[in-house]
Amino acid sequence: MEAKLFSPYTIKQTTFKNRMVMAPMCMYSSDQEDGMVTNWHKTHYTSRAVGQVGLIILEATAVTPQGRISPKDLGIWSDDHIEGLKELTLLMQEHGAKTGIQLAHAGRKATVEGEIIAPSAIPFNENMKTPKEMTVEEINETIAAFKAGAERAKEAGFDVIELHGAHGYLINEFLSPLTNKRTDDYGGSAKNRYRILEEIINEVKTVWEGPLFVRVSAEDYHEEGLHVEDYVEMADWMKKQGVDLIDVSSGAVVPASIPVFPGYQVKLAEGIKHEAKIPTGAVGLITNGLQAEEILQNDRADLIFIGRELLRDPYWPRAAAKDLGVSIAPPKQYDRGW
Repeated sequence: MEAKLFSPYTIKQTTFKNRMVMAPMCMYSSDQEDGMVTNWHKTHYTSRAVGQVGLIILEATAVTPQGRISPKDLGIWSDDHIEGLKELTLLMQEHGAKTGIQLAHAGRKATVEGEIIAPSAIPFNENMKTPKEMTVEEINETIAAFKAGAERAKEAGFDVIELHGAHGYLINEFLSPLTNKRTDDYGGSAKNRYRILEEIINEVKTVWEGPLFVRVSAEDYHEEGLHVEDYVEMADWMKKQGVDLIDVSSGAVVPASIPVFPGYQVKLAEGIKHEAKIPTGAVGLITNGLQAEEILQNDRADLIFIGRELLRDPYWPRAAAKDLGVSIAPPKQYDRGW
């Protein structure tokens, strides 16, 4: 049986050489707190391209300075960011990887100086700042910032855009009734809570024709929160808007105890894929090739997002190939040791 993990996958006119995706993981490495690409980013991401990862998605990249998770986050709120991001995409693409960027706003989980904003004035926990409830004007400004970020991502040469709607950051805060207590058009019903994401998707698509992913937290781990069946409905809405793939994670919108085990989020990706009939990416303690192959062969997801294992081993695709008895070509410079 052919290893599906090493088969190509095409979305629109973009073909990934295999089904392995480097999941977005914050590096907190912008030296001057200016959101600029540094030598660390060039080394870190390019090494995974050399390691033969098919798609590499950059860490959460802030569409506004206020929307950074930390002062060291990458940014895309200024045209000044384009040059460094373009250099980074070219470095990765030289080695056959497709490149993605995760556009993000941290909302109430921002740890930057000054005022932070969220759908409702509820802090994440007792140790974090209470955010200001956003006005409709601020919501519109944020939607425009995502659109401008998408325009800059296109200019920088990225192949894929992912919108960060997970892990308790701004979009996720609007989606969940645990964090959205608004009584206007952006709160209350599920459709109203979805409205900001709907409008972001619509605006991004006016400037972006390439593959568009959305990352979601498909389980709030709270009885009054959202569960996978809620995200099946939203995934159907996203599909109708032209979203190409749902990257399925879970948790972090409120403090919660999460049962973690190998592949613990795969069932969520599987449910959304089959119920909403939209491609999904599976992520979460997927550590070896056999595990990844099982997910793909049983049609539980379409792409495999690898996080911590790619921090440990930039050449994880080689290890996965050995697990599956597959031979993959190394960079010619590494022939002697591959």
